[in-house]
Amino acid sequence: MKVYLDGQFVDADDAKISVFDHGLLYGDGIFEGIRLYQGCVFRLEEHLERLEYSAKAILLKMPWSRQEIADIVCETCRVNELENGYIRLVVTRGKGNLGLSPKTCSVPSLVCIADHLALYPAEYYQEGLKIITVPTRRINSAALSPGVKSMNYLNNIMAKMEADQLGYIEALMLNDQGYVAECTGDNVFIFHKDKLWTPPFHAGALKGVTRSVVLDIAEDLSVPVMQENLTRYDIWIADECFLTGTAAEVIPVVEVDGRPIGEGTPGKKTATFLEEFRSRVAKEGTFL
Repeated sequence: MKVYLDGQFVDADDAKISVFDHGLLYGDGIFEGIRLYQGCVFRLEEHLERLEYSAKAILLKMPWSRQEIADIVCETCRVNELENGYIRLVVTRGKGNLGLSPKTCSVPSLVCIADHLALYPAEYYQEGLKIITVPTRRINSAALSPGVKSMNYLNNIMAKMEADQLGYIEALMLNDQGYVAECTGDNVFIFHKDKLWTPPFHAGALKGVTRSVVLDIAEDLSVPVMQENLTRYDIWIADECFLTGTAAEVIPVVEVDGRPIGEGTPGKKTATFLEEFRSRVAKEGTFL
């Protein structure tokens, strides 16, 4: 596998950054996870726009244009002869000294990896996920905006580990006020009384690209959407629940905290949204 690293393609084993890179030392950087379907990069423009917004929010000046980064993403897929897979685009603050101040980081570093993706097993889409609420809370949005997709994922990693220790593949995370924020890597949606509900950004939810696709689908299907604070109780009594994410796409949830959601089986509305999502994949992307 070849990895794009600061202007050149190198073998994966030779893709190395400095131990003084602020991305390594402090998690000072941003990233995007992007899907490749049948030679088509899905919603590349939306991902690159979010990357630019993340960079602006943390005062990271990127010397590349959006088109230059788009070309890098597509060429990385071509070089690795991928038709389907996952793309990880990373921008770090770059090499500096051991201090917190990024003033010595004069040149940002750009990494692009394109590889095969380990998806949720097919049976989870047929049978649904069982998830659990974990003790680790999402970082307060006043401390770090959830709109910034930063390299510092320790908060999510701790929640993921707690779920793993309890035998669950995914975890529900609450914010510091006790409202539902998101899962460790996915956004959360529920159906209740013919409306689609999802936590708002200020509750700690990432502005997911797949999340935005689902909102578009809801509009096209004339399904009312409510972006409001949700409690665990709201999730427990939902008619249906599903998660969305770059890797997850749209995946049903059938149990939360030991409580069955609806009938305890994947819901029909969720299945419709998954079908609609997959039908849009080839229509809304950038071909290599």
